[in-house]
Amino acid sequence: MSEDIRTPIREFISAKFPQISLDDDEDIFALGFVNSLFAMELVMFVERTFGVRVPNEQLKLDNFRTMNAMAELVRGLSESMRLSAG
Repeated sequence: MSEDIRTPIREFISAKFPQISLDDDEDIFALGFVNSLFAMELVMFVERTFGVRVPNEQLKLDNFRTMNAMAELVRGLSESMRLSAG
């Protein structure tokens, strides 16, 4: 399931920054091309694409630094939604 989550995230980032190729553990913020506007676009993309809501306490850079971190965040939020709908 992780790869299924990472694929659309990778495609979204690649569409915005076609000149780069990211590894799953590469810190997109450390590369210097990501700004706060893109970070918010990324949050909205994750919410819209995966049908989750990122609560304020989860709006941390560490949750969005890498594709693996974003996949883990989505997995956790999806699991929480399943349990609360339960």
